[in-house]
Amino acid sequence: MGDDRTDREPLPEDDAEPLVLSSPEQFKALGHPVRHRMVNVLRQRPATLRQLSAALGMTKGTAGYHVRVLREAGLVRLTETRQVRGGTEQYFALVSRGFKFHKDAQGGAELLINAALGEMLPSSSGQSEHTVLRHLWLTADEAQALAAKLRAQAAEPAPHDSSRGDAYGLLVSLYRADIPSLDRDDCH
Repeated sequence: MGDDRTDREPLPEDDAEPLVLSSPEQFKALGHPVRHRMVNVLRQRPATLRQLSAALGMTKGTAGYHVRVLREAGLVRLTETRQVRGGTEQYFALVSRGFKFHKDAQGGAELLINAALGEMLPSSSGQSEHTVLRHLWLTADEAQALAAKLRAQAAEPAPHDSSRGDAYGLLVSLYRADIPSLDRDDCH
């Protein structure tokens, strides 16, 4: 039907190492709510500007601007071009299936929490609330062991098939909490 592929790059493998985020440009790019949503859409598959603009409810020009910011930050790349009637269609994809923060990066937790808050939909009537905050009293070794279990659970690949149901986010954070301790109560 007139599709003649002129350029095609392989997609990242599911087991490929995540991209390590370290530059201010990367944090700024991912910190914008529209670009965060765009990254979530591109986790499903490569897409054109037309497809991104339709999925995100924006103009093609706005989608193009945000893709350019993500490309300049090294988070998105051009994977394929196709000759179509009336011009060339470009497909964009994430450079990596996953991202992780550099060990010295500041603000990673804040970026993730803000991203989760930005994509969190309110509960529908009759739907139970799934958000819970708990505090655990752990030794350093127990905290490390629990963090390793949580990382392993969160690292399991998730299917990107929207026909299977609604998307749910999982924000896992084990952090030292600023909760003062009471002195021992000798009366009880």
